Amino acid sequence: MTLLPKALLIVAALGLAACNNPDRYKNGNGANGANNGAGVGGINTGGLGDPSDPRSIAYFNQSVGDRVLFPVDQSTLTPEARGILAGQAAWLATNADYAIIIEGHADEQGTREYNLALGARRAASVQDFLISQGVKPSRMRTISYGKERPIEVCSDEACYSKNRRAVTVLSMGAGA
Repeated sequence: MTLLPKALLIVAALGLAACNNPDRYKNGNGANGANNGAGVGGINTGGLGDPSDPRSIAYFNQSVGDRVLFPVDQSTLTPEARGILAGQAAWLATNADYAIIIEGHADEQGTREYNLALGARRAASVQDFLISQGVKPSRMRTISYGKERPIEVCSDEACYSKNRRAVTVLSMGAGA
């Protein structure tokens, strides 16, 4: 196979991977997220709901915390990460309508393959902790993006540290 068909296959695969959850930001308030993102005082919160509503995605993201960070080349949870995840587990216990996708990420250092594997280990570590806290495995799935979706882009530790993370993404429709 020549280089061009291989490159096209990789681009197509990455494009499909980016489309894994089209309802990612649906908040479930009414049919098809009927509040259209109107949050506090009519402020648009992007369809995540009211940040002061303890049942909303915005509340989960801002008050509970939707991400945990990891040290360099590690997938072991820090004490701070365990605290955030314990809060996530408690929130999920009282909000059974939500399923989650746990995204594993890495910084830009290292090869693509290494970082995909590291992201997968980070997502699995979060999943294992949430299961130990009583969250049903049927409500969760994991995905690794490796270094493909940085939130900070620069060649500096300040950026790298923010990209070494696992993010819990809520979606409506928990599994049985």
